[in-house]
Amino acid sequence: MNSITLYGIPNCDTVKKARAWLAAREATVNFHDFKKQGVPEAHLAQWLPAVGWEKLVNRQGTTWRKLPPEQQAAVTDATSARALMLREPSVIKRPVVEWADGKVTVGFSDALFAERLG
Repeated sequence: MNSITLYGIPNCDTVKKARAWLAAREATVNFHDFKKQGVPEAHLAQWLPAVGWEKLVNRQGTTWRKLPPEQQAAVTDATSARALMLREPSVIKRPVVEWADGKVTVGFSDALFAERLG
């Protein structure tokens, strides 16, 4: 089985939960730290059509809420969302997971991860 790549920020509570869940099941996971390694543009280009820009942009997060209203209003499509995510990686909903079978998911829940790992 190929490994799983989990993208996020290490101090994010949801990322911590996802990593712990996967570790408890002894899954082979590569962790990509947005803060240290940035957002991989080629992967972002794959995530956008796979899950949609609306799901990737975390409009409930602190980073989004701190953006000026005109910057928030300017995010209207995949192109504008992509530019924002490359500029402000913390606006990406976490974790983004590339599963061994090539599927991509955003966020964490026991049920989702059990289904994907299962």
